Amino acid sequence: MIQRDGGEAGRRASRRIWVGSVPVGGDAPVSVQSMTNTPTADQAGTIEQIRRLALAGCQIVRVAVPDETAAAVLPAILRASPLPLIADIHFDYRLALRSLAAGVAGLRLNPGNIGAAWKVGEVARAAAERRVPIRIGVNSGSLEKRLLERYGGPTAAALVESALFHVRLLEEQGYGEIKISLKASRVPLMLAAYRRIAGLVDYPLHLGVTEAGLPAQGVVKSAVGIGTLLAEGIGDTLRVSLTGDPVPEVAAARQILIALELIPGGWQLIACPTCGRTGPGFLGLVEEVDRRLRQLPAPAGRTVIVAVMGCVVNGPGEGRAADYGIACGGDAGVLFAAGEKVARLPLAELVDALMELLRRDWAGRSLPADEAGQGAAGQD
Repeated sequence: MIQRDGGEAGRRASRRIWVGSVPVGGDAPVSVQSMTNTPTADQAGTIEQIRRLALAGCQIVRVAVPDETAAAVLPAILRASPLPLIADIHFDYRLALRSLAAGVAGLRLNPGNIGAAWKVGEVARAAAERRVPIRIGVNSGSLEKRLLERYGGPTAAALVESALFHVRLLEEQGYGEIKISLKASRVPLMLAAYRRIAGLVDYPLHLGVTEAGLPAQGVVKSAVGIGTLLAEGIGDTLRVSLTGDPVPEVAAARQILIALELIPGGWQLIACPTCGRTGPGFLGLVEEVDRRLRQLPAPAGRTVIVAVMGCVVNGPGEGRAADYGIACGGDAGVLFAAGEKVARLPLAELVDALMELLRRDWAGRSLPADEAGQGAAGQD
C-alpha cells in the first residue's frame, strides 16, 4: 500500500529491464507510455506526434508496424525521436526482425501469433543480442479461441493463462527480458487479472485499461483501474488509453502518478469544490492558477502542492497545509507559503502574487528567471 505521507511500502518485487534509457521494474519510478495514432508510414506526422508526446512528459512511445511500408521508415523515425521507441508487431516475425535491426528499444508482440517455434526463436535471439525487451500484451478482446471456449469468455484466469503461455514460449528460447500487460476494457476484470499474475511471476507489469473510450469516460476508468493497482504496489509502467489525440493520455497518466505522490517532482493543484460560500470570481481564479502552473516547468525532485480555496471555513487550514495557498473570502484573500501567512490582497492581485512567490522560491532550481507566468511549456 502507499503510505499517507507519500512514502511507498510493499511495492511488488519485479526484475528490472531497460527500454532504451528508461528503467522499468525493480525500484525504478513508474514510467509513462503512450502510442502514436498516425499511420507510421507517415514519417513526418509520426515524428511530429512523438515530439508532442515528449513535450507533454511521455517517456516511452509505441508505434504500430503493420507492414513493410511502416518498417521501412522506422530508421528515419528513430533518428528523429526524442523518446525510446517500441514497435508493435502482430503475425509477421519478419517485421519484428526488421524493427530490431532498425534499432527499436522494445517490441510488443505475442509470440503465439507469429507462427512456428523457429520464428519465435529468431525474434528472441535477435532481441537478446541487442538486450531489447519484449512486452507480452494480452488483451481481453483478442484472447485465443481455445481459452474463450474453456473459460466461457474473457476471464481473469483466461488472461493470465494466455500471458503465461506466451511467457513460456520466450523462456523456452532462453529469453527473459520480458514485461507483461493484461488489459481489459472492464475495470474489475483488469484488476483481477493483474492481481492474479502479480503473485505468479516477477516480470515487470505494464498497466492499462484498454479501449477506455473518450477522455471524459476513459480518464475515470483508467484512474480507477491503474490507480488502484499502483496503490496496492502493483505496476511498473503504464499507458492511459484514450480515443483520439494521444497527448492527453500523458497528462492523465501524470495526474494519476501525482495524485498517488509517485512522481518525484511536479505541481499538484488543490482547489475548493465550491459551494454557496464561494464568490462569483473564484472559478476564474482557479482556472488562472491552473493555466499558469501549466506554463511552468515541473519542480525538480519533489511535488509542490498549491491550494486555492474559496471560503474562510476550510480555506485557511488547506492554505497553511500546502506548500503555497490562497484562501479567499469576499473580495480579498490570504496568501500562504510554507504554512505562514504572507499577505492579504485583493482577489485581482492574488494570482500574480502567488506566481511571484513561485518564481522567487524556484527560479534557481527549475523556473525561468523572467516572469513566472511566462515560463516554457512544462509538466501537464
